Amino acid sequence: MTVVGLLSHLLLLPLAPARFALWTIDRVVDAAAEQHCGPAAVRRELAELSRQLDQGLIDAEEFDRREDELLDRLDEGRKRGLIA
Repeated sequence: MTVVGLLSHLLLLPLAPARFALWTIDRVVDAAAEQHCGPAAVRRELAELSRQLDQGLIDAEEFDRREDELLDRLDEGRKRGLIA
């Protein structure tokens, strides 16, 4: 390690807790996005929606509206790079 590299590490050391906090927040946001927009989550909710339609708990119009919302979430997940 060079003297400049060592000096920059020492100068940035007081910022380490803040950098760690920001890194942790980024991981939490990524996990929340995966749970909300990920394909597994959307599939589960689509299956539940289909069950509700089959049991007569919701009508076809409600099913279509909520299905569109779920598919929009799936598209959002693709845009965020959560889905390959």
